[in-house]
Amino acid sequence: MLSRGLLPTIAVLLVIVVSSCSSPPSANTKAAGTGADLRPLSQVTPLPEPKTHAGPSTARLAQADITGGEPEVQHLPAAITDHQGTPVTVTDTSRILAFDMSGTLAATVFGLGLGGNVVGRDVSTGFPSAARLPLVTVNGHRLNAEAILALRPTVVITDTTLGPWDVVLQLRASGVPVVVVDAKRSMENVGDLVRQVAAALGVPEAGEKLATRLAADVDAKKAEIARLVPADPARKLRVVFLYMRGQAGVYHLFGKGSGADSLIGALGAVDVATEAGIEGMHPVNPEALAKAKPDVILMMTKGLESVGGVDGALQVPGVAQTPAGQHRRIVDMADSQILSFGPLTAGVLDALARALYAPDAAG
Repeated sequence: MLSRGLLPTIAVLLVIVVSSCSSPPSANTKAAGTGADLRPLSQVTPLPEPKTHAGPSTARLAQADITGGEPEVQHLPAAITDHQGTPVTVTDTSRILAFDMSGTLAATVFGLGLGGNVVGRDVSTGFPSAARLPLVTVNGHRLNAEAILALRPTVVITDTTLGPWDVVLQLRASGVPVVVVDAKRSMENVGDLVRQVAAALGVPEAGEKLATRLAADVDAKKAEIARLVPADPARKLRVVFLYMRGQAGVYHLFGKGSGADSLIGALGAVDVATEAGIEGMHPVNPEALAKAKPDVILMMTKGLESVGGVDGALQVPGVAQTPAGQHRRIVDMADSQILSFGPLTAGVLDALARALYAPDAAG
């Protein structure tokens, strides 16, 4: 689990968002997981040897939107104690704001069937149903107090990954119920986050139903992925998640407790950062990266664009010296999806599994 001291570091690094792309990814990038008419993952033929496959690919969700039926029952007022131990009473959910670094919270509200009540979004909330909502963040992930208050929210759900924290305190001081949920994001606590959000909105039954469905979907997807993973441990993919923001000169790898470790594990691969004992986020050490010998590099799409695509990524010290670099084996996925850990989790696993094990399986 991320320590309390580590979270501000991660937040500061993720605040660095590239406003314009240096150049698009390489033209020979293949898209995996596109289209709603894909063959089920259980029916695709995996690569004969995924460790030596060459070429980049982009993982795209077959279904990127999030919708949910309106909850049958709502209990208001909802009196809860949030993750920080603060008692909060929510009496009105007609104007909801849910924001966090990964876009998980707004996605969860939509998954619970209350998306029609959401009045604004953070920059990480990019699925179609929410895309036209006004932004409440500026310069990437910085909260804008004026924009938030102008939307007259009746309840705010957030965590500790966005700041400045004074904005959250200002909202609370103005009388807006603010519910702070767990900031951890991983495969293991998707259901817990759903339940926390649902409790705050007075729809615990809908929350339990959604959490149960998501767990079943993820378990089923893991079972499908297991069929694609080489049985021999020596043949399993070695993967590293790199976070790059080229214009800011930020090059980090994500290790244990970052969320990327649980994602890579669910894909049946070896997280080389965790194997090396790296906790949270850590600046890329070229020698250590080369020594870790990742077969695949996972990246956010905007991060890849920010360094000039695959060719630019290969110029980052240490990357070209890895098997992944030598094979140009970089897999990217939308920033708002790859580490979102919410209603889209099973779909993210499906798209990434195709990119890793069957990049040509697009129907």
